[in-house]
Amino acid sequence: MLSGSLGRCCSTPAWPCGRRRRARCAFCLQAVTEDNPELLKSFNAPALQVLESAMFSPTSSMEYTLLKTLVAGTVWNVKDVLPSKSQADTINALLKIFSDVLEMDVGEVVIQMKEAETQRLNAATETETEETDEMNGDTLNEDDEMEEVPHKRKVRRKTFISDLLPPTEKELKQTLALLTAQQIALEIIVNMCCSDDPSDDEWDEYSSSDESDAFMDNSFNELSGQLMSPLCLSAEVHTALTNYLIPKKVFEKITFPNSMAVDICSRNPTWKPLIRKMNTIQCRALVCLHSILSVLDVDCLGGAPALQTLAQHLSQLIFSQPDFIKHTEFLEAISSALRTLLQIMASKNISQCMTPEQLMSLCEAGIHSSNVGIRVNVVSILGITGCVLAKEDGTLETLKTIGKFLLEVATKDSSLVVAGETLDAIFDVFADGKEAEKAAVEIKLLSALKEFQPVFKMKLRKEGRGKYSTDQLCVLDNVKMNLRRFIAYQETIEKRLTS
Repeated sequence: MLSGSLGRCCSTPAWPCGRRRRARCAFCLQAVTEDNPELLKSFNAPALQVLESAMFSPTSSMEYTLLKTLVAGTVWNVKDVLPSKSQADTINALLKIFSDVLEMDVGEVVIQMKEAETQRLNAATETETEETDEMNGDTLNEDDEMEEVPHKRKVRRKTFISDLLPPTEKELKQTLALLTAQQIALEIIVNMCCSDDPSDDEWDEYSSSDESDAFMDNSFNELSGQLMSPLCLSAEVHTALTNYLIPKKVFEKITFPNSMAVDICSRNPTWKPLIRKMNTIQCRALVCLHSILSVLDVDCLGGAPALQTLAQHLSQLIFSQPDFIKHTEFLEAISSALRTLLQIMASKNISQCMTPEQLMSLCEAGIHSSNVGIRVNVVSILGITGCVLAKEDGTLETLKTIGKFLLEVATKDSSLVVAGETLDAIFDVFADGKEAEKAAVEIKLLSALKEFQPVFKMKLRKEGRGKYSTDQLCVLDNVKMNLRRFIAYQETIEKRLTS
């Protein structure tokens, strides 16, 4: 049964509607094979051969590119049933497909396809006009013209108009197929990087207890190296990601297509929905960037200069949109990527290109978002920046600004998840450094935390069980313990400074 379905999905039909049927079948196949171990038992050698034949088809149309991308996604879903000796080759084949898909410039494709559509419609109009003129020629006498021309013209016009109705919007369909293929490719790459990594949509994947040990032992540099070591990634995926320049191609996708392509879509009602699709691809690319940054080392990402350039680019993307705070999906994706990037740069002592003023502007805007993930990201970003500044001279005023901001968030945010992340950021920023110690005293950090400690414990006791998951409660319990330890640590510092 499954082999037959695969055959219908991946065969090459001789009529246009077959392409749509194949695409629907491929979408369905990719969906049902995801996280479905029971279905894997149905995959035998003939079924895998059908998938392989579709992946390696020489057909190059954009619709077939979408089909190959979907089939590649299915192969990734069923990778556990592949012979172990062929898994490396299969992963290489998958990432080669994704690399080719991402290499295509959507902006250029939009421009070319719209021009092709215009030429086709103009040619069809000219043909209709010529044939209409022929029917109005001088070969008919007056009686014929009165009786036959209206009838003939009516029939002919009906034929030409039907030729121009949508099914003929092939250029738009091909462009949409490419956009969909790129979106799917980015999503599968994320799964490749993070298939075994716990979600961090609402909480940092690293235990706050580990971070609290850092401020007690003054070993931030050692800790950063532990936190930012690449997550578990198979050697085959790691090698293929690098060989096919996937990081570079993902970096390119975080930039919106050129303004000419966007203008073309804006001015044509049938093409306008593509702008939303382009927005989706940009967000998926940012999520993919976050995943790639988490699993590849600095050298594979292009070294320190490449990371600095990327940081500049991300800041330009944010601040080039004056209303970025309104675009929740974009802001969550870009703040997640920026958070991971800045942590890597801090752990490797790579100078950051965003100024504290820019980061404060981002955080002040992001903290008012209704999205918990965005608020968690911005306080984490501020904590990372504060850790770096705490070890530099002449940063007292900036550290005071950061400290006041974090205290405000910790004590007033309605989400315990955000409050816990903010407390972790405070622990990191004020863990070490002379400037940090001075700033803590001047903003009365110790007294503020002492006052907030019973409030945090009460909220955790009242709200915790009903609103938060077991994993989140475990982390929050660690934060509660670390808050007690940090207060004791700050008391020691304050006594030393005032004695």
